[in-house]
Amino acid sequence: MQQAHVSALEARHAGLEARITEEAQRPLPDMATLARLKKEKLRIKEEIAGLH
Repeated sequence: MQQAHVSALEARHAGLEARITEEAQRPLPDMATLARLKKEKLRIKEEIAGLH
């Protein structure tokens, strides 16, 4: 069960990474959106680390 949860978190983490990259490459990136996505990505990373 825990491995499935970790896998789901890792998938969300990868999805956020892709969204961050996409937003950062726009001509006028939305810095508030980037900050929010980065915070969420960090929270997920910390949750994954806590599960290992």
